Amino acid sequence: MAKDDKRFSNSVNIKNKKARFEFEFIDTLVAGIVLKGTEIKSIREGKASLQEAYCYFNRGEIFIKAMNITPYAEATHFNHDPVRERKLLIKKRDIEKWQSKMEEKGLTIVPVRLFMTDKGLAKMEIALAKGKKIHDKRESIKERDSKRELDRLRL
Repeated sequence: MAKDDKRFSNSVNIKNKKARFEFEFIDTLVAGIVLKGTEIKSIREGKASLQEAYCYFNRGEIFIKAMNITPYAEATHFNHDPVRERKLLIKKRDIEKWQSKMEEKGLTIVPVRLFMTDKGLAKMEIALAKGKKIHDKRESIKERDSKRELDRLRL
């Protein structure tokens, strides 16, 4: 394969835009992801979605579910399942800390961003979050609108 192939990019930055609106972030963490075969090529093409994804604990490990990585177009019959569960690579100490916080306060873990490192590894930023109430969402909308108005006035 040619080195000058422009399909793949190391500057992938896929965000979950709804997460900041729906949740109030308490703590964030960067985790590695266990991927299979052609999944990394699809991510490098920018063909992944975090919109409906969520994280959960299973036997002392964190998994992400419903994250959609589109099957790689150039692959043969060895392609991957687009919405399979994927394991997140996090230190045991951090997992235990977050699991205890979740049990105490009724929090959740939300995927915020999927990005590529300088070494070409796929990483995911996840957040320990608390759901916003309706009035909190209204305040977020007001802040966003006022910020937009200020930016218009400056230009």
